[in-house]
Amino acid sequence: MGKTYDYLIVGAGLYGAVAAYELKKKGFKCLVIDKRSHIGGNIYTENADGINIHKYGAHIFHTSDKKIWDYVNQFASFNNFVNSPVARFHNELYNLPFNMNTFSKLWGITTPAEAAAKIKEQIEAEHLEGEPKNLEEQALRLVGRDVYEKLVKEYTEKQWGRSCKELPAFIIKRLPVRFTFDNNYFNDRYQGIPIGGYTAMVEKMLEGTDVRLDTDYFEHRDTLDGLADKIIYTGMIDRFYDYKFGELEYRSLKFETEKLDTENYQGVAVVNYTSHDEKFTRIIEHKHFEFGKQPVTYITKEYPKQWEKGDEPYYPVNNDRNNELYAKYRALAEKETNVFFGGRLGQYKYYDMDKVIAAALADISQM
Repeated sequence: MGKTYDYLIVGAGLYGAVAAYELKKKGFKCLVIDKRSHIGGNIYTENADGINIHKYGAHIFHTSDKKIWDYVNQFASFNNFVNSPVARFHNELYNLPFNMNTFSKLWGITTPAEAAAKIKEQIEAEHLEGEPKNLEEQALRLVGRDVYEKLVKEYTEKQWGRSCKELPAFIIKRLPVRFTFDNNYFNDRYQGIPIGGYTAMVEKMLEGTDVRLDTDYFEHRDTLDGLADKIIYTGMIDRFYDYKFGELEYRSLKFETEKLDTENYQGVAVVNYTSHDEKFTRIIEHKHFEFGKQPVTYITKEYPKQWEKGDEPYYPVNNDRNNELYAKYRALAEKETNVFFGGRLGQYKYYDMDKVIAAALADISQM
């Protein structure tokens, strides 16, 4: 007797939704499940008082790939939001990424030549030789002492939960330095936020596909595996194999969202808090993603934390130890004949949204 579905897709995030849409186009029948009570994974947005709240942190769509831009525009119209975050160090405010506005505020200079000379002077003053031994040395070679101390050091230590001297240099292979007065964080050709929120976009992708929420794959594994010929799994790869080689490391996040009875709290969508004064790394004011004029506002404080079992995993810790451990799980995965591992957790890799979509499209084209 044939099975009910061709594919079981574990995870209703962006990878799973694109996979479901593409497989449906090919005539396959899919069941998408998610342990959460909603679709969309970490890009889920929830409307309150006419404001689309990014429940799992700021998500700004950006890409230089016109095919991917055209692809997402099938499911949503995008506004013209440009990400121009502000960094707050104690009570000083600086524009990001590091550009002429940042350098002018830091040093009182006015020209690109002055800024470049100041950075060069500070780098040379460090007298660093040989390969950088850690993140601190790498950052000092790239931007010098002032930018590092005020805008990189303490923010990075909060993000990763350890000293910059204990972090590998490769985490910041480069730091974006611009000698123009340009506050656009991304260099990509296309950028924006889907009007109406990401959840509506994912709903369009999943139209006509069976979806079961509040369904934990591991609690109903035998039953679910029996429903489909093949599985696309977008959860944690080490969990799939019951951590047989040990746990992969992640950084997690805790979010505190509050409604404020004011029209405009911080004047920008994202403010990074770069000192240890605050335990959170940033405050997101959601209405600014869609230029909201509502009389109230919602803000979210983002607190990094070490991942423990039961937490949501957000950032893979791709150091040598974890990459070696992932390679062992990957070797097991490659032997599977009816299970495919996709997405950030299935492939233990940090993906921007456009890269998730590109990976899903490439993978599904071979199925």
